[in-house]
Amino acid sequence: MIEILDDPYVVTYKQIHAMASESRDRVELLERSSCYGGSAWARYHYSRGPLVESSRNLGEWFRYLVRVGSVDLDLVSSRRSAGIRSMVINGDEVEVTYAGLGGGGVGATLSRAGADDVIRSQCTEAGGGRVASGTLVLPRRERLIIGVDDTDSKTRGATWTLVHNIASRVDRPEARYVSHSLVQLFPVPHKTQNCVSTAVEFACLPGKSQGMLNDFQELLEKYTVSEQTGMAAYAAFDPSILQPYADRCRRERIDYQDAVLAAEEAGVQVIMDGRGLIGALAALPYCARPDQSVIPGGD
Repeated sequence: MIEILDDPYVVTYKQIHAMASESRDRVELLERSSCYGGSAWARYHYSRGPLVESSRNLGEWFRYLVRVGSVDLDLVSSRRSAGIRSMVINGDEVEVTYAGLGGGGVGATLSRAGADDVIRSQCTEAGGGRVASGTLVLPRRERLIIGVDDTDSKTRGATWTLVHNIASRVDRPEARYVSHSLVQLFPVPHKTQNCVSTAVEFACLPGKSQGMLNDFQELLEKYTVSEQTGMAAYAAFDPSILQPYADRCRRERIDYQDAVLAAEEAGVQVIMDGRGLIGALAALPYCARPDQSVIPGGD
């Protein structure tokens, strides 16, 4: 006997998170999809809205860089059928209002209201030919990036696998694990094999990341097979201040003291200070850019 569908016209998103900039003028909205096709349709239409500066997808995550403000979407069937109508930051909460025509209205409202991290929501009736809108209230989160390098040996281990497994284990409501990047570095003589460091990204509630960081460090120290492991953490919306340093690490050999100086200048928290700090620091600006970070720096 075929089971009855609970709600045949709603596909609920798994997670939705809102990471705000320090200046409170932009929000990166992260939506973890349950249906790639539906989210790809949404990305096409949402990206044409006035508030959306850029959009991309990483696996099942769809990410929108959105300006804070409110606009008239002027929805047009088949051309711009849905979008983000407003983005507002109220203290520790972020309010995002979606709107859409017909089926786009269903996706813009009901499908998102049940996602993890939604504090509360208010939706109009959706479906048919009507315009539907819905406002989600999300906790304001902050970006935290962890860079790691040199955890393996010539015969055992791989940094990217260990870091992913640790990040998955320490993932929690206060600090959600949202992206992973392998960063190709310049092949130095003391490399193990491929000379690749790793960056992982967390969407954290303000002031709630230290427990996750402590657990991450404890697991890294337990399972690394190298005495030169480096671990660095950077809490900022935009890590591009470290891009010049990272570019150098991908083109040429870098001295350890150069890494220490770059960390001090950028305000990076050095957690494990082995030689791997050189690559760990270079991984940070490649957060959420896995397709670019794997390309050799000289190409």
